[in-house]
Amino acid sequence: MHVELRDLRKRFGKVEALRSVSLMLPTGSRTALIGPNGSGKSTLVRALLGMLAVDGEVRFDGRVHEDRSELAPRMAYVPQIAPRLAAPVRDVVRAVAGLRGQSFDAVADVAKVLQLDLAELARRPFRALSGGQRQKVLAAMALASGAELLLLDEPTASMDPTSRNAFFRLIEALPASVTVLLCSHRLDEIRRLVDRVVVLAEGSVAWHGSAASYLDDHAEAVVEVLAEGPVADAWLVQRGFARGAGGWWSMSLAVNERARLLAELGRSLNGCVRDVMARDVERLQPRDEGDRS
Repeated sequence: MHVELRDLRKRFGKVEALRSVSLMLPTGSRTALIGPNGSGKSTLVRALLGMLAVDGEVRFDGRVHEDRSELAPRMAYVPQIAPRLAAPVRDVVRAVAGLRGQSFDAVADVAKVLQLDLAELARRPFRALSGGQRQKVLAAMALASGAELLLLDEPTASMDPTSRNAFFRLIEALPASVTVLLCSHRLDEIRRLVDRVVVLAEGSVAWHGSAASYLDDHAEAVVEVLAEGPVADAWLVQRGFARGAGGWWSMSLAVNERARLLAELGRSLNGCVRDVMARDVERLQPRDEGDRS
C-alpha cells in the first residue's frame, strides 16, 4: 500500500498537534516514526487509521477514501498499550480474526512463534493477561492478518528479549509489498526493521532520511570487554576503555568505528578475551538535526 500525507493539520483548542505534515510511505517501505511525547505521533497514526478527522489529505494508493471501512481489511494496528477487555482471549481473537476471514488457529500459529500458547489462555479474560501477553496477542493478530499496511506503536515495549527477537524475525519475513510504519525509540528496532526514519517535533517533521543516517547522527556504540591478564589491561587502558564492576571494561565510540575496534581487539588480545558485547545507545547530542533525505 502506498500512503501519501499532504499538508496534514490538526488543532486541539490552542494546541497544534500537527503542523503541515507532508510525508510519503512508498509501497513496501519500512519507516520509523520518532518523537517525544506530545510531538504528534499518536495524532498522525489516528489520522491514518481514520479515527480522527484532520485538515489536509491522506491518500492510499493515490486516492482519498472517504469511507475507511473499505480500507480496514488492508490495515492492521498494534497499540502501545493494549486495551483491558473483559472478554475471554478466545472471543477477542475469534472476533478480530473472523472479520478478516481468518481462524483462531492462524493467529495461534503466529502467537506460538512469539512464545505464547493461545489455546492455554483461551478462557482467560483478556484483561487478566500480563502486559507482555496482551501485547503478543495483538502482535499475533496483526501479523497473521495479511494486511498491506502495518501501524505498530511501540509493539515490543512489554515483550521479553526472546519474544522481541521472534517479533523481529516475523517482521523481516513479511512480503516486500507490505508497508510498515513503526513508532519506536529502540535503536535495535531501527537498525533491524526500518530503512527510513521520520522525526516529529511539536507537530512538524523535524528530520527525515535514511535509517543509516539517523543512526550515524543519533547513536553511539558501547563496546564491553571481559579480558584477563596484564597485557589485556594495558591494551584496554591505552585504547580508552574504563574498568567497571565484575572486571568488565567499556568504551563509547562512533557507530562507524565499532567494526574497526572489534577487529583490532581480536588481533591484539587473541587468547586474553573471555567475552565481548557491543550495543548501541542514543547519543545525547546528535551531530546534525538537518534533513538528510
